Amino acid sequence: MNKSIKKTLKIILPIVLGVFLVWYLYNSTTPFQRKEIIKYVREADLFWVSVSIAIGILSHVSRAIRWNYLLEPLGYKPKITNNVLIILTAYLANLGIPRSGEILRATALATYEDVPFEKGIGTIVTERIIDLIMLLLVISIALLLQTDLILGFIQESGLGILSGGVILAIGIIGLVIAIRLVKKSTSAFAVKLKNFLKSLLDGILSVFKMKRKWAFIFHTFFIWGAYIMMFWVIKFTVLETTGLSFGALLVAFVGGAFAMATTNGGFLAFPIAVSKSLEIFGISAVSGTAFGWIMWIAQTAMVIFFGAISFLLLPLLNRNK
Repeated sequence: MNKSIKKTLKIILPIVLGVFLVWYLYNSTTPFQRKEIIKYVREADLFWVSVSIAIGILSHVSRAIRWNYLLEPLGYKPKITNNVLIILTAYLANLGIPRSGEILRATALATYEDVPFEKGIGTIVTERIIDLIMLLLVISIALLLQTDLILGFIQESGLGILSGGVILAIGIIGLVIAIRLVKKSTSAFAVKLKNFLKSLLDGILSVFKMKRKWAFIFHTFFIWGAYIMMFWVIKFTVLETTGLSFGALLVAFVGGAFAMATTNGGFLAFPIAVSKSLEIFGISAVSGTAFGWIMWIAQTAMVIFFGAISFLLLPLLNRNK
């Protein structure tokens, strides 16, 4: 596939997905349900929304501090203030053009802190690898906490525990065979996959080579803990979700994370993914969708507001650059 086709698909596919989600959201709810969702959103407790936004800001500050732990071994130590402003501006850019924020972060760091672009982008890639590992960890914890639900689902599907075990065993065997085939293969896809996995491993090992590795690990867990807590406190804005367990919200968090990763800012996809995840735990489509919209609106508003301020402040505070 040539580059022009890839670029076209990157533009067209999100639009097609967006149109589909609008159609799906409209057709999967009745006029009464849509009114109820809007009512929930309008009447959301602003105290808990504000708490969620405050936790979100703390996660960005923590990420700014952690960024310096990756830059210090390279001989650079930017101002934390600049790091925070650059990160918030990058998140704002990502709402408009997906993944443009990473390029903007490295460019702004080079402009205002004299860190070479290639070194800056290298630390950002390492960050993304660490974040991917944390997401996989969260998914694993969510599955462990909801083991009974998964086994119940298997039984309700008529598979039984024995059949479920056979399917799991087949999946593990298939994974082992796939790994061996990839190792031996010389195809372009296999080479890319092996390079990606090598980068993943290098990113993990680089953490243990840095001087302040334990501080880096602390901030990594703090950032992801904050992400989950941002999600957790929003449950108090919808009556039906106030009693949800941590495990149930973690499953919905994972669903929302995938929606954010596959669409531009999670628009429409995030509320739908969260709602469908919460339906597993008996939450109505109205309450689940309202929960998703409140969470998405709160965090998107935070990025737009503080991102715009950061965009204006960054050059003002660095006039000499």
